[in-house]
Amino acid sequence: MTAMLKSINRSGQITLGRQYAGKTVMIEQIKTGVWMLKLGEFIPVSERWLQDSKVSGDLDEAVEWAENNPPKESDINTLESQIKS
Repeated sequence: MTAMLKSINRSGQITLGRQYAGKTVMIEQIKTGVWMLKLGEFIPVSERWLQDSKVSGDLDEAVEWAENNPPKESDINTLESQIKS
């Protein structure tokens, strides 16, 4: 584990270094004066359903099908007759 000594500036900010620029971190306050920072990625609430294992499996299956079945031109008359029957 590497320890760093940093100062909090007048705006309440700490600089961690350029390698972390633009990254998202979770800051957990363990107790007063003690924080834990974890580098991570943010998942919007509207996209969390994609993390469900069933959905993930269905998406993997759909991607595999699409990779093995390239698009092809359809005959509109054939499609119309299939819909009617």
